[in-house]
Amino acid sequence: MSKTSLRELLTAAAPSNTNSHGSAVGAFNVVHLESAEAIAAGAEAAGRPVIMQISENCVKYHGGLAPIARATLAIAETAVVPVAVHLDHATDPALIDEAIDLGFDSVMFDGAHLDYELNCSTTAEVVRRAHARGIDVEAELGEIGGKDGAHAPGVRTDPGEAARFVSATGVDALAVAVGSSHAMVERTSRLDLDLIARLAEALPVPLVLHGSSGVADSEIRRGIRAGMRKINISTHLVKVFTASVRDTLTASPELVDSRKYLGPAREAFAAEVTRLIGVLSSETALSPEKTPVSALAKPAGDD
Repeated sequence: MSKTSLRELLTAAAPSNTNSHGSAVGAFNVVHLESAEAIAAGAEAAGRPVIMQISENCVKYHGGLAPIARATLAIAETAVVPVAVHLDHATDPALIDEAIDLGFDSVMFDGAHLDYELNCSTTAEVVRRAHARGIDVEAELGEIGGKDGAHAPGVRTDPGEAARFVSATGVDALAVAVGSSHAMVERTSRLDLDLIARLAEALPVPLVLHGSSGVADSEIRRGIRAGMRKINISTHLVKVFTASVRDTLTASPELVDSRKYLGPAREAFAAEVTRLIGVLSSETALSPEKTPVSALAKPAGDD
């Protein structure tokens, strides 16, 4: 059984005698079963831990949390590397309670849309319930733009306010607004590295970078050196998956067996997970074309 806690993974990524700049843990979003399998296989090929995230949007797509959650938890439990299963961007406390009951390792309550006092009190109550079950909590302070037209590149998290928030709520990790934005398809964001360093100095908990699909590899590395410890990536990986499906169907428009185009897409997704983990680990980035993903089966033939 390879499931592990969010706090354990992020603590291990902190600077040490062997890595003075520290590293970060990749947190990749589960969209469907193929992506869950690909995340585990990509992490296994890299030989590194990973966080598998299920978002509130994913829950809406599947019509409920339990089916996709149980599949993801089963994949995590059989992985040969440490895996944490995390509920991402939940705004509904009832959904958080369901994730806790299902056995998630951590949950994120996203109260960034609330005013500071209500965000603080609601988050503190989520922490109380989750910690009573041994589950870690991530929260967010300072709106991270991009979704639903709320692109706000100038929004930033104030270190002093963040320190007060962490103290008042008891959260285990904090997502901060430092220049990234959700749902970007071009990797052009520039991070506020000075702010990241000040936040890392001011806060006793790991920092989380959301919207990392819009941040180039080199900029992510700089963000890690400045103090980021959890890097969330979703849109970039969905692009890789979709491009593979498109290429396969363009080359073979007669295909009707979905396994024959979803299988290669799953492999491409896994290979990019492996490469990204290399980037986050401050290791030499791996080539997607050369990454072995032997844990995945080849597309099945006709039955």
